[in-house]
Amino acid sequence: MESSLWLLLSLGVSVLSLLLLSRAAKRSSKSAGHQLPPGPTPLPVVGNLFELGDKPHRSLARLAKLYSPVMTLRLGQVTTVFVSSPEMAGEILQKNDAVLSSRWIPEAVRVLAHSEASMVWLPPCQRWRNLRRICKTQLFTAQRLDSYQSLRREKVQELMQYISDSTSKGLLVHVGRVAFSTTLNLISRTVFSVDLVDLYAESAQEFKQVVEGITEEAGRANLSDYFPLLAKLDPQGIRRRSTKYFKRLHDIFDEQIDRRLHRERD
Repeated sequence: MESSLWLLLSLGVSVLSLLLLSRAAKRSSKSAGHQLPPGPTPLPVVGNLFELGDKPHRSLARLAKLYSPVMTLRLGQVTTVFVSSPEMAGEILQKNDAVLSSRWIPEAVRVLAHSEASMVWLPPCQRWRNLRRICKTQLFTAQRLDSYQSLRREKVQELMQYISDSTSKGLLVHVGRVAFSTTLNLISRTVFSVDLVDLYAESAQEFKQVVEGITEEAGRANLSDYFPLLAKLDPQGIRRRSTKYFKRLHDIFDEQIDRRLHRERD
């Protein structure tokens, strides 16, 4: 009985502390003079998370009609501004892109400092500009893309052949997954001059599984993204799994780089 009472008291103190922190953050934001767009009143601690429901895209469309095409929601402890107006999207993405170009980074891709080295997640800085210049001058020039035309044609033919072979054997083909494997092979052949996924062999799918794992973890709803204080605790294990996937991806890349270096020495 006494232990139960202490448990209830501890829970009450924890909830009260969270409420006070939420209230203090709200008052601090107001006192700083932040002018945010209108939006639904957030609940303590959880904010407007319950407003999203199981179909967030429809919920956001409904809320935009009630409040404004530019509205503010509190997702946990993270203040978020949603824009659903084409005119305002143009203002953000075209006229003020330099000011608003930094993007929110999910906790799942912060592992192993990945977000600090990837052009996808870096804010505009010298490293980002260097990576962008390399892509522009070495990978995506018109001449380089034209030189990959035969490779793209070859991969499409392999995809069609695989689908034809599978259907002739009465096998069910998941076209989306096979097309994803083909895309990965196109990328790996371009970068490493080798296919890293074998469409016909179940045992040669590690690269695909690693990329799929990273994509799934990055797209998974993560409590740590809405409540940054929980990031170190990793309550859903997303950071732990992402770390495993990124480590293996780095190992695969290192193996291919070593292979190329040894081949050049020979």
